Amino acid sequence: MSSPSMHNQSLHNDSNNTKRSPSKFLSALMTGISISTIGALSMTAPTLASAKTVQPSTANYSFTVEDKYKGSATRTLNKSGNTWKYNVKARVAGVASASQSSTFTINGNSVVPTQASTTYKLLGLGRTHKLDFNPTTKKVTSNYKGKTTTMNMAQQAFDDLSLEVQIRQDLLNGKFSGNYYMAKKDKIEKTPFKKSGSTKITVPAGTFDTVRVDRVHDDDSRSTSFWLAPSLDYLPIKVSQINDGKKMDLELTKVN
Repeated sequence: MSSPSMHNQSLHNDSNNTKRSPSKFLSALMTGISISTIGALSMTAPTLASAKTVQPSTANYSFTVEDKYKGSATRTLNKSGNTWKYNVKARVAGVASASQSSTFTINGNSVVPTQASTTYKLLGLGRTHKLDFNPTTKKVTSNYKGKTTTMNMAQQAFDDLSLEVQIRQDLLNGKFSGNYYMAKKDKIEKTPFKKSGSTKITVPAGTFDTVRVDRVHDDDSRSTSFWLAPSLDYLPIKVSQINDGKKMDLELTKVN
């Protein structure tokens, strides 16, 4: 989520330079919507036969980075047979863009990812990260910048988008756990979140009752909060993130 002065080094240099911050937030826009878990509640999960399932949808968002860069994003969740596909596209006009896709199945309440891809571009220069999940061998293969890394899945791991759907499934079915596992470029990372209450909020798409979820970071300079609407299968209505003092706010503008 970058300034015209950015060059190729920006793609692999995590500088705190303000001009480079949109790249982080385009990534945050998508990882940010990987809402992970809501702890603090203990409920009995329903049987697989009664499990509710998220419905296909298309949602549009607007976002602002540092009250300076403005952009838009579209998130589309489709189903064909037993295969689900989740796509996200985001852009800051004339500066940066990002796209992300995830393919998975839903068995009862369980989301099982098979493939995922993330691409971002800054002034036409980009990087792509791909993940291949093998539930049979319990391994994930990551490919980034020509490097291939194979990781063992001691627990089910997710990409950003399939994790979002798994959490939404768990919320729909009253099933919560304290942590989920996300597949990164070279490791599988445990990701804790906490529930921070319920509130009614107004965004361009309307007014919604929401559940707020905060990610528990181990760095005090970072914070990530999500407001999820039960009436929309816990679709994110608003996302707010601070990373190295740089803030990104995202709000729902339209949903189909």
